[in-house]
Amino acid sequence: MKENKLAELSMEFSMDIINLVKHLKSNHESIISNQIGRSGTSIGANIHEAQYAQGKKDFVSKLENALKEASETGYWLELLHKTNYIDEQSYKALSAKCTSLRVMLIASCRTAKENTK
Repeated sequence: MKENKLAELSMEFSMDIINLVKHLKSNHESIISNQIGRSGTSIGANIHEAQYAQGKKDFVSKLENALKEASETGYWLELLHKTNYIDEQSYKALSAKCTSLRVMLIASCRTAKENTK
């Protein structure tokens, strides 16, 4: 059940990121929009791949990749906020979802690693 919640939240976050990228590109911002578009949608892609992993190590690896992408996305969100491409409200909402994903991914990685011992 936890994996479903993680997959659902990552899909919702990916859709938010795609909408953010559309907004950024309409304001002629292409450097960060390309970066956040890749990292923000990669979170969900890695989580989806983990569901079909070829064993526990592969499963953990995919989730750890998703965690790295979530961390990178958090950085881009902060940079967009500090450079006034997104307002405080948008930043807080997106950052909160990104943080939730990181927390869930850390817990999932920890549990998966403990189950392999």
